[in-house]
Amino acid sequence: METITYLPKYKNDFIRLNRFWIQKYFKLESEDILAFEHIEDILENEGQIFFALKEAVVIGTIALKNKGNSVGELCKFAVDESAQGLGVGHILMEKLITYARSKHYISLFLEGNTKLSSSIHLYEKFGFIALPDFKSAYERVDIVMELHL
Repeated sequence: METITYLPKYKNDFIRLNRFWIQKYFKLESEDILAFEHIEDILENEGQIFFALKEAVVIGTIALKNKGNSVGELCKFAVDESAQGLGVGHILMEKLITYARSKHYISLFLEGNTKLSSSIHLYEKFGFIALPDFKSAYERVDIVMELHL
């Protein structure tokens, strides 16, 4: 397996993987569609999208969006069902956090749902903690977590 940063040729893989998990557990929301239509906006101001590839096939993706004031949002994180449980998510998280530190982010946050217990466990393993009060543009969000770098 190899990890790479965003290349336009993998845009549809980013959409495919994220659309799949969202539709499997929830429903696509207007914010999702907007993000898919403007993927390159994530890359602004030292944001980044990472891909995990196995034999030239994208099996995972994770994005870091700069939210200003040295704060980043971990968003649109997905691993293909065929690759789940193989450590792909762990490797992508390591890449994203290492990159965020190299760009001098001071904290990261993410919006999630406790129904996805495997992802919550992964976030906790990396040191993310739940925030008590939050607002989200997504209906599905029932937890916001933060990591101080």
